[in-house]
Amino acid sequence: MTLGRTRGVALRGVSGTVVEVECFIGQGLPAFEIGGLPDTALRQAAQRVRAAAAGMGESLNQRPVMVNLSPAAIPKQGTAYDVSIAVAALAANGVLRAEAAREVVHVAELGLDGRLRHVAGVLPAVLAARRAGHRHVVVAPDDVAEARLVEGLRVSTATTLEELVGAYRGLRGGDRLPEAADQALAPVVPGPGRDLADVSGQTEARLALELAAAGGHHLMLTGPPGSGKTMLAERLVTILPRLTADEALESLAVRSLVGEVPDGGLDVVPPFVAPHHSASVPALVGGGSPHVLPGALSRAHRGVLFLDEAAEFTQSALQSLRQPLESGRVVIARARQQVVFPARVQLVLAANPCPCGQAWGKGLGCRCRPTERRAYAARLSGPLVDRVDLQVDVPPVTLASLGEGAGESSAAVAARVREARSAQAARWREHGWRLNSDVPGQVLRRAPWRLPAEATAAVDRALDIGDLTVRGYDRVLRVAWTCADLRGRERPDRSDVGRALLHRTRGRAAA
Repeated sequence: MTLGRTRGVALRGVSGTVVEVECFIGQGLPAFEIGGLPDTALRQAAQRVRAAAAGMGESLNQRPVMVNLSPAAIPKQGTAYDVSIAVAALAANGVLRAEAAREVVHVAELGLDGRLRHVAGVLPAVLAARRAGHRHVVVAPDDVAEARLVEGLRVSTATTLEELVGAYRGLRGGDRLPEAADQALAPVVPGPGRDLADVSGQTEARLALELAAAGGHHLMLTGPPGSGKTMLAERLVTILPRLTADEALESLAVRSLVGEVPDGGLDVVPPFVAPHHSASVPALVGGGSPHVLPGALSRAHRGVLFLDEAAEFTQSALQSLRQPLESGRVVIARARQQVVFPARVQLVLAANPCPCGQAWGKGLGCRCRPTERRAYAARLSGPLVDRVDLQVDVPPVTLASLGEGAGESSAAVAARVREARSAQAARWREHGWRLNSDVPGQVLRRAPWRLPAEATAAVDRALDIGDLTVRGYDRVLRVAWTCADLRGRERPDRSDVGRALLHRTRGRAAA
């Protein structure tokens, strides 16, 4: 008995398991069976493989073909197994040597004409192959650049199945398939575009944006339409530090699952994702059936998730953010599997003060009834807002603001943000944290990091009278440390704590 064997990858979220693709061709009536919990698209691989093999003059229609995807207990989905099944079947049929492809991982779809086609999720699949100790992958020509983002792997490709099989048949001894032609993989950097200098006035909001970037804090902007809330949020990524290579790979692995990997190489700019307020819970946090896909929250991993018109999102969608914001990951449970997506983001909320947006200052132009205002404000109250560190009012832009000169550029602010983050990294490195927003509250409330009573008097009183929850108290302390880092101080003083408390409670009672 001759078995054809090669490798594929079963993805579960951004993690993957290398699958052994086994094929046995027996005697009897023609059939093509695929075992190992395949979904509908994978079961249809039989037709695609048969047609592609026939196109190169090899028939798989004469005898029963049995394919097993091991481990068989893991659900398998999608069309990325097509080429591995075809190679294993042709090896079992004696068209190529069984040993040649045994340890090679194949990730590509087959067309009926035998062409190798793009599949989503190539980057996490190749990362899974490397973690499992494999060093050779075959992908479609369109996916070579994406696969090359993973270092330490030999990446091969072919235009058609016939070309790939011909390359395998030409191997002698310990030869391997030729490596795909080099492609330029220069890091993607932002071109000229949005800059913080474009924002007129809004001094307090700009300072809050800098604080958010320096400490990794969540931010809420409240103000009337046209005051610049969206403009400010869009410029947060311009003052955030560029991603490291590992962080960029983490982010791109999620985006690869939905086909959002950019051409050219590693995208080192933090992602900015702004879903529409009509987004459903699965669109926001992930889900779907039968394929579980990442939502906007995970696609913004290592970047910014911006919810414009936040009060217009459904309550279920907003509440679904609470647990991922604390844990930094999304867990989606299904009957047969549990899928985990990373979701370490900075959340930025933008909201109007009322449904018509004119309840500002004296509110003379507001047409909303008091009950409507209260109901509108209640949409963003409670546990979600309690997780937002900085809550800032954004007033209307005045003629005097428009007459002011341009504010600081993104480059100037980004330099201060980098210095503040360096100070945080040095302070918390031995504890395993990078930013002030990562530090557990109990650490900041105990020696040696506890601040003196005179520095925390205001926030202690706010907690005593119920204006702050314990979570809010801890978040004020984190922001105070970020204020001190931006000022170049070793520890926060009373003014830093006061500023942090002001940003926490302005314009609304703390949750």
